[in-house]
Amino acid sequence: MNNLLKGINLYLVAMPGAGKTTVGRLLAKQLGYGFIDTDEVIVKAVGQPISQMFAEQGEAEFRLLESKVLAQICAIQKLVVATGGGIILRRENWSYLHHGLVVWLDAAVDILYSRLVEDTTRPLLQDPDPKAKLRSLLEQRQPLYAQADLRITITEGETPEEISTRVLEAIPSVLKKPDSLPNGC
Repeated sequence: MNNLLKGINLYLVAMPGAGKTTVGRLLAKQLGYGFIDTDEVIVKAVGQPISQMFAEQGEAEFRLLESKVLAQICAIQKLVVATGGGIILRRENWSYLHHGLVVWLDAAVDILYSRLVEDTTRPLLQDPDPKAKLRSLLEQRQPLYAQADLRITITEGETPEEISTRVLEAIPSVLKKPDSLPNGC
């Protein structure tokens, strides 16, 4: 597996609750890559939870910081990167993401809701109707997620191990396309 991606980064994009961090850690181990979660990097750098950043500085400021973190990460090779769910919203982020292989973990709203219903740390889901909010966010973001190189549709009850196996099995078909391997930042 070490040479499957020839050193380029693997970026996971998806809605909150799709499993980017869990699947990303498994993929990194299987590929012999390092692992980075952009949200974890931001929390560590700023020293406060994302929900507090949203409350105090606003979403726009958070998205700007997210872009700066992504720009730094893409300069490193051999990483699996779990991105924040909204990283795809800024056009400039796609210039960084497309220096690697972008995988969309596509999960239905019902799956996302069942995973997030008890999670009070997600600022965008602090809504009277979090399921409707998830549906709205997914409808808004779906065309952007669709720009990924690879789409993996997650099914109910599928384990992170099964998902990571499907990602690894699908990568060779994406890499067979002409000019499919980016060459880094």
